[in-house]
Amino acid sequence: RWLFDQAVCTLYAFCGVLFGLCSLASLTVLSTVCCLKVCYPAYGTCWHGYLILTHTPLCQQSPSSFNEPDPPPQGKLCLRATYSHYGPEPYGTACCITWQPSSREATLYILALLIFCYLLPCLLILVSYTLILWTVWVSRKAVRQH
Repeated sequence: RWLFDQAVCTLYAFCGVLFGLCSLASLTVLSTVCCLKVCYPAYGTCWHGYLILTHTPLCQQSPSSFNEPDPPPQGKLCLRATYSHYGPEPYGTACCITWQPSSREATLYILALLIFCYLLPCLLILVSYTLILWTVWVSRKAVRQH
């Protein structure tokens, strides 16, 4: 069972969601930069700095985000996991977002979190590495012909 109080549970779950989103965002930016460097070398140089600069604010969280249930500001839906409440996981050994929505807004938040913070970054990573493999395959084929 969870050994600590609700405040520690909230902090634990908040940190888990925040660091998980930042990790996936970092992997997404990394795959995009690699794709630009390999597939579009002329554009990769100018986009590299832009992607790094825009990625840095993704992992910053306002102190008010521990309050429940403040709606996230527009454009920062993936960054604040406060629309849903935090609580123990089904086995009771750790804490996370309560995935059973208690309202329409919580349902929309969970769906937006799934789509924009998980599926979309995973799709972008998949497309980036597919383009890299395609570029390497085409260039290898061109080298073999010469």
